[in-house]
Amino acid sequence: MDILLWISIGFIIIGFVVLTSMKKGMESKLDFITANMDEEESSTKSKSIIWWIVSTTAWGIVSMILIVWWFHNHFG
Repeated sequence: MDILLWISIGFIIIGFVVLTSMKKGMESKLDFITANMDEEESSTKSKSIIWWIVSTTAWGIVSMILIVWWFHNHFG
């Protein structure tokens, strides 16, 4: 098999494991924010949730690009 395929699969699996392991922490931060809207700590926790969403989106886009790139090199 091609090394690009292994890099793509490894990136997707490792990213998925990391994101799912962080999911529970993000849910607890969201619960804290909704319960304590006026505190300064809510702002910090909301920024970390926003960065988690941005990184999840970036991971998904890079994963799709890697798979499309592999298909293009393999079948193109």
